Amino acid sequence: MTNRHPQIVLPDGELQKDLHKKSRRGFLLASLAAAGAVGAYKAVRLSADDNDVPWPQRRVLDFNGKLWRSYVDNDHLMPSYSASDIGFLKANGQYGLDEEDDQGNQPAWDGFQLQGPGLKPITLQLADVQSLPHHQMITKFCCIEGWSVVQQWTGARFADFTRKFLPPGASPTQYVYMATDGEDYYVGLDMKSALHPQTLLAWAQNGKPLTYEHGAPLRLIIPVKYGIKNLKRIGLIRYTNQRPSDYWYEQGYDWFAGL
Repeated sequence: MTNRHPQIVLPDGELQKDLHKKSRRGFLLASLAAAGAVGAYKAVRLSADDNDVPWPQRRVLDFNGKLWRSYVDNDHLMPSYSASDIGFLKANGQYGLDEEDDQGNQPAWDGFQLQGPGLKPITLQLADVQSLPHHQMITKFCCIEGWSVVQQWTGARFADFTRKFLPPGASPTQYVYMATDGEDYYVGLDMKSALHPQTLLAWAQNGKPLTYEHGAPLRLIIPVKYGIKNLKRIGLIRYTNQRPSDYWYEQGYDWFAGL
């Protein structure tokens, strides 16, 4: 033993007094910290709502969206997989899909409307989309609930669709709005994500035509976003310069919903 750190011995009375002082100080600091945390929580909970979310939380979601938007790039591709990785994708979420009749017949689909600035509204059919170059990809479909599964999709790139059906010389708008027939379910997309090379208007899944519960005859597949943005059974596509609303954004979710 050395004398570099000599042992200090306090009388019992002073030791008890010192411990009592430190315990009281610690209790006061802990109480103040707890009170501050509770106060901050109440402040957030009592803040005015912005689409079902207290506005401080909404600002955080919007900030995250800006970060993801800056990250999306045509060279930033989601991973590709092999056919052996393909799994089972449950038909999660039937918003905007009418029920089949007693004989199992699906509601009629009469094509989809295309609208936009300087564009005369037109109705397009599946054949119009299938006239574009076909692309096939095997990517991961990610649900915002926390699960994911690998799927194969066949369709046309939305970028090719835009080049063909926008008027010659027309500048792309900032956003795209897509909805089911009747607009019971709808999504808003930033144009950067919509024109991403992996964004497809898809008509086939795992080598077979889409089933009704998975969005037949035509759906959106956008791997850079969560499944809530992958609209089924397209009934309307609208180009717009105003940020469109979004079904799950109105329920309190992030508008951008990027991966």
